[in-house]
Amino acid sequence: MPTTEPPGNARSRRTRQALLGATRSILEKDGFEALTMQSVADRAGVTRAAIYLHFPSRAHLVAALSDYMAEAAGLSESLAKVWAAPDAPAALEEWARHLARYHVRLLAVDRAVERVRRDDADAAAHRARVRAAKLANCRRLADRLATEDRLPPPWTPATAADMLYALSTSDVVESLVADRHWSQRRLADHLGRLLRASFVSAASP
Repeated sequence: MPTTEPPGNARSRRTRQALLGATRSILEKDGFEALTMQSVADRAGVTRAAIYLHFPSRAHLVAALSDYMAEAAGLSESLAKVWAAPDAPAALEEWARHLARYHVRLLAVDRAVERVRRDDADAAAHRARVRAAKLANCRRLADRLATEDRLPPPWTPATAADMLYALSTSDVVESLVADRHWSQRRLADHLGRLLRASFVSAASP
């Protein structure tokens, strides 16, 4: 028998989503410098008091933004395709497709954070969370290559993870998509070839 969510809970979730959506909009259009509790409340169409019912501080609001954007952009589904790949080389190619389909959608927020991260503790904390998650994924890929005996010397899982991370940064994605006008498909195809050529050895006997 289907259940119905209590109206109060539904309204609370809609308000929370509206606040996070407003936060992302401000970052993309006006930059991190414009992000205040009042500006978010105004953009979301709620009172200043209402925002504090959901987020005690700007730091809590920004901390929740990572999960909100990940859900909105389909991070779990995109990464699931990487981990479901039949072998490590295929996972590398799927990782390239993941970067093209997912990270391109987050470039505007990444740029807003990057501009102020050295002067804004909330921006720095957001960037650190994102970087840690991405590096963990890169290490998982590198470990799989090593486990399947496909990682050629002189790479180690640690150095391969670091290089995979460096090739996954917003600077690389933005320079090709925004500056050089690559399509997402071209980015995925060429990055996939680069990763295979760099990190995949011939099949072991």
